[in-house]
Amino acid sequence: MKNEKKNFTIKDWDVSDRPREKLSLKGKNALSDAELVAILIGSGSRNESAVELSKKILAYCNNNLFDLAEMSSEQLMTFKGIGEAKAIAIQTALELGRRARFEIITKKDKINCSRDVFELIQPAIGGLKHEEFWVFYLNNSNKVLNKLQLSKGGLTGTVVDSRLLLKKALDLLATGVILCHNHPSGSLSPSSADKRITKKLKIAAESLDIKVLDHLIITEKAYFSFADENIL
Repeated sequence: MKNEKKNFTIKDWDVSDRPREKLSLKGKNALSDAELVAILIGSGSRNESAVELSKKILAYCNNNLFDLAEMSSEQLMTFKGIGEAKAIAIQTALELGRRARFEIITKKDKINCSRDVFELIQPAIGGLKHEEFWVFYLNNSNKVLNKLQLSKGGLTGTVVDSRLLLKKALDLLATGVILCHNHPSGSLSPSSADKRITKKLKIAAESLDIKVLDHLIITEKAYFSFADENIL
């Protein structure tokens, strides 16, 4: 009689080490990224557990959740054990997390410096592989009234419509705006186009007694502030 090798699955783990049970016993902060993804996908493949599969996917993304969030369903489905439903579950969870972090902006009492703006916008655009241009609308006390994604573009730029920016400002009775866009290249140096659009928007806003308070260039780990560098 042959001794067949039994597959070692998550069910064979100690209860306190299984992702779902571990979350219940120790809380969500006790779980690694791979364990959280494993809960999302539920099961792995015939030869590896959900946690092992999740580790493999994260390793492909250099353990960077921003990169994981940018993966398409087709890319995720190249991993054995990930079908369309599991790929969509991963994308949905990461998008909800991104939106939840970004919504903290509505709870911010006041913008005191450029660092405040960076901490608010970085979760939304810091790790993107394409450019996005956002505007924060403030009142006289520098309280954030609202935010607007003004445009979404390619690797090297976006088209910015000053009319949309100012219409929203007038609707909100905003007295100031802060401009933000990301550089997927990781460069913090403002381009000539960045300087031109800043000047254009500043002149247009001033005609309506609205101040452009700053323009930030955002990367994954750092930022450049036009106001801090006295080039606004």
